[in-house]
Amino acid sequence: MSTQATNTPDVIVIGGGTGGYGTALRAAALGLDVVLVERDKVGGTCLHRGCIPSKAMLHAAELVDGIAEARERWGVKATLDSVDWAALVATRDDIVTRNHKGVEAHLAHAGVRVVRGSARLTGARTVRVESVRADSASGAPAVSAPGAHASATLPRTTPTPGARICNTPGVQSESAPSVHDFTARRGIVLATGSRPRTLPGLAPDGRRVVTSDDALFAPGLPASVLVLGGGAIGVEYASFHRSMGAEVTLVEAAERIVPLEDADVSRHLTRGLKKRGIDVRTGARLLDAEVLENGVRARVRTARGETRTVEAERLLVAVGRAPVTEGLGLAAAGLTTDERGFVVPTDWDRLETAVPGVHVVGDLLPPPSLGLAHASFAEGLLVAETLAGLPSTPVDYAAVPRVTYSAPQTASVGLSEAEARARGHEVDVNTMPLTAVAKGMVHGQGGMVKVVAETGGGQVLGVHLVGPHVSEMIAESQLVVGWDAEPADVARHVHAHPTLSEAVGEVFLTLAGRGLHQQ
Repeated sequence: MSTQATNTPDVIVIGGGTGGYGTALRAAALGLDVVLVERDKVGGTCLHRGCIPSKAMLHAAELVDGIAEARERWGVKATLDSVDWAALVATRDDIVTRNHKGVEAHLAHAGVRVVRGSARLTGARTVRVESVRADSASGAPAVSAPGAHASATLPRTTPTPGARICNTPGVQSESAPSVHDFTARRGIVLATGSRPRTLPGLAPDGRRVVTSDDALFAPGLPASVLVLGGGAIGVEYASFHRSMGAEVTLVEAAERIVPLEDADVSRHLTRGLKKRGIDVRTGARLLDAEVLENGVRARVRTARGETRTVEAERLLVAVGRAPVTEGLGLAAAGLTTDERGFVVPTDWDRLETAVPGVHVVGDLLPPPSLGLAHASFAEGLLVAETLAGLPSTPVDYAAVPRVTYSAPQTASVGLSEAEARARGHEVDVNTMPLTAVAKGMVHGQGGMVKVVAETGGGQVLGVHLVGPHVSEMIAESQLVVGWDAEPADVARHVHAHPTLSEAVGEVFLTLAGRGLHQQ
């Protein structure tokens, strides 16, 4: 493969998040000449503002919770003096930085050329990039040695105390742009990701009102937080702030939190969060909010139709994410979005749009894509192999695990009980509390295992877990669902004792008619 900086690479990838750089790495490994365009930092939201920093902080929260458990449950007379926020942030940032450098190194080693700038489609195979000069004085363009990049910042606006919050978009400032035109010989991959959705009248300021993208970077630890949105992101942030000592109110408009998960998952998670002192309000809606000198005051309509006023130091908006396509020039390539802003492939087996050679990965895809980093890696592999002319297996979204890293955690794969019945399956369902096994008693955090299978010992359709460390337990069930296994197939394998995963084995034993501790 040539590493010459030509303007006619085989593949142009627009967006350097998990889906984009995953596509680029696999395509380069297959011998294709790849240009990756990213206007910020390679790694995307997941690495810099989402998955990685948030899970680092949640690990710190787990350590804090462990101190309380040691004292209150195990007689270990430990106390928490304080949280050194600066030290915690430094550790988090070090983890992110090392991962970022690792991604850059992988791209450089693979021979992927990284161009820092904003990309716009000018045709079905052509892209124009307005890039920031690496050295505006020398006029050096931002077509990098593989892996190099620079970053940009967005200024914020801070509402005046007492003023109603209104939408005020930030303005990005860049210096000395230069223009580069590229033509893709084989295809273009759209991977521009997503941004947090906001609500009318709520403009994030990065301090009192924050989104999931900047919640971890707001100054210090608040004493109280109002979280809008009970999906995975909202639940994780509610859990983190509660571990750090904040009073937390979690408001979800749907009838239950994590509404896309099995109803029993929602029920057990709600129970666990309430046990920790989080005020969970479902079927509730925000009416309005205003910024105060020391926080935010919001009016919330409860499920009973009552109006409740909630005051908190910080309001965190976690009501989902919206695909980013503004300025991408879709029309010039003959593309459109659906009413929700997604770019819909006409061929899901290849993730190819109505324009041959233009593919989509990551958060630009509508359901059944999941908007998860690990799903976008799989999408990137598929698209890269397709562009290289290789056969590739379509992504089986039902077999992609879904995890919420709160305390307690949730992890699921496959269909919920309601989804299975809605699709016409006759099902057998077995549920077992984690406290029914010895290791679950040791942890003492509750939780459950639930398996949904076709009746009469048929195919396993879904597995759902709630409890400590279940994010590390879901891999087994991913294989069970992905390989169309039956309970008897799992029951013949022995699970270690005592472990939490032993509960998974017990549930399958019972469904296979070989129940031991569970009858």
